Amino acid sequence: MSRLSTAVEPRDGFGAALRRRAGAHWLVQADGVRRRLPVERWHGRAEPAIAAVVDRCHGPTLDLGCGPGRLTAALTRSGVTTLGVDVCARAVALARSRGAVALRADLFDPLPAEGRWRHVVLLDGNIGIGGDPGRLLRRCRELLHPDGTVLVELEPPGSGAWQGQAYVVSGRRRGPSFGWARLDTRAVHGPAATAGLAVRDVRPAGGRWFAELAAGRALGPDAAEKGFGGAPTGR
Repeated sequence: MSRLSTAVEPRDGFGAALRRRAGAHWLVQADGVRRRLPVERWHGRAEPAIAAVVDRCHGPTLDLGCGPGRLTAALTRSGVTTLGVDVCARAVALARSRGAVALRADLFDPLPAEGRWRHVVLLDGNIGIGGDPGRLLRRCRELLHPDGTVLVELEPPGSGAWQGQAYVVSGRRRGPSFGWARLDTRAVHGPAATAGLAVRDVRPAGGRWFAELAAGRALGPDAAEKGFGGAPTGR
């Protein structure tokens, strides 16, 4: 790959991809693995696969790493009080243009209503934010009401776990390196436990996997993968 510009905002690893909707955008891990980013999906309306996430939010919800706000807006339209949070100014502006309430902030900095959110959502690989899922889930636990839940998108079973540095390439523009991580439906159990959370439900939807974490007794990895309420369902 030849001479890539690195002129992007500090702490804003995905900013270039959000500013340039067209073209190919890649997440490049330090181990050389490259994954194409679904930027068009981020800019679109909430897809059917996340309807199950919307359905499980029954109180004030925090959408961490909200991007252009498709989930934040969908939750707001469903009547749920929702706040989107993102470090990218462009993402926050796009979310607000959809009628969503969004705040430009680092999720590890002080946020409104800490300890009172009924749900915290980590969609589109956002379990990777910061490169340390255990630390991220501990932060989510701080933000949650004691009876709240974390709704998180995970890698498919068998994908394992990865932590390290990564960067985004958009066209010929390379963004700054940042800590990132990936967890599958089995690997999430350890980081959840370090945060005092248990994996209560896991379900496939639209070829993707989603889990619900809460305080209390965990399901085992095999039981969890049977899905919310038992049988797996796809959308």
